Amino acid sequence: MSIRSALYAGHVVHARHRPRKHRFKYRVFSLLLDLDEFETLGGTLKLFGHNRAALLSFHDADHGDQKGGNLKAWALDHLRSAGLAEDAMRFEILCYPRIFGYVFNPLTVYFCYRRDSSLAAILYEVCNTFNERHTYVLPVGRGQDSVRQSCEKELYVSPFMPMGCTYHFHIEPPSGNVAIRINETDADGPLLFAAFEGARTPLTDATLLRAFASHPLMTFKIMAGIHWEALRLWLKGMPFFRHNPANVS
Repeated sequence: MSIRSALYAGHVVHARHRPRKHRFKYRVFSLLLDLDEFETLGGTLKLFGHNRAALLSFHDADHGDQKGGNLKAWALDHLRSAGLAEDAMRFEILCYPRIFGYVFNPLTVYFCYRRDSSLAAILYEVCNTFNERHTYVLPVGRGQDSVRQSCEKELYVSPFMPMGCTYHFHIEPPSGNVAIRINETDADGPLLFAAFEGARTPLTDATLLRAFASHPLMTFKIMAGIHWEALRLWLKGMPFFRHNPANVS
């Protein structure tokens, strides 16, 4: 039996345009997990666990309402609220796994498919270091191989980025490769470009072990990298924007 879940290894890139230029690039990998395949994955993979301890794992409580409930039902509720829900939908989630029990996902992307396998919507679950999160629910028109979407920023993410911004998404949905590209703009134009691009490999114990060996302690390094890049921005004299508690979900 073939599975749709996969591993995508590639790079994360951030490029700040103003008022000071700032750029970084890190090697990372993400898992693409079909929410209907957890039982199959748990029965075939020794190095991956769903809601249990493993070298690499996925826990429902890291996402959605953080209560460990059914993520498919949670995603359907969001689509229903936006008038986008249909019968027999299928969901794939692109995210970092827990490694040795730890993960921080600044962005988790849900690809929401219709019964005919066409992409109906994308959910962007954004999380900040204050443990606040917000999910942007955006429709996808039929026949879009390359998806372009925009929405207003609703969640404070970085002390060096203002709130009055717009996100412009350019998505290449998962196939042999995947690309998540985001241009953040304000009233004066482009501020930040951020992207993850990765190449697909099958999800097996061998590929998980290779990914772990080539990206040791990746999830710990992601959090360390966030604080390191914040220090570099502060030393460059970037403007600082104070955090106000979010009232979003």
